[in-house]
Amino acid sequence: MLVVLMKFSYKKVGKTILRPIISVDVSFKHLAISYEVLVDSGADFCIFHNDIADVLEIDLEKGRKDTITGVTGVKQEVSIHPVTLVIGGWKYETEAAFCELGNLAHGVVGQKGFFEFFAVKFDYQKEEIEITQKPKK
Repeated sequence: MLVVLMKFSYKKVGKTILRPIISVDVSFKHLAISYEVLVDSGADFCIFHNDIADVLEIDLEKGRKDTITGVTGVKQEVSIHPVTLVIGGWKYETEAAFCELGNLAHGVVGQKGFFEFFAVKFDYQKEEIEITQKPKK
């Protein structure tokens, strides 16, 4: 049985665009930061700005290296690190990929690190995202 954790409202971007953007807390060791992310079922990983790693004092040189390819087809190197996320009051350990993202880009929560732990219902007409914790297997 799934337990509803929280409902989030879509965020208005510009005059007419609505996006499923939520606030999460990201922490590493003793540091934490609140961060807005796009809930993106097409993203393979959780992907955050390098600036977040800087705030959390994560050494990007020491991470596991991988590459990602977005919708534009451009490959980009990422540095993957363990982090703690808090979403809707639920705290869990996962990994996030860090890379250089544009100034206007949001970080994303994706399949690995988010959808593996949560069931997500998008309701564009109601402008609502419902996130429920999946029971542990």
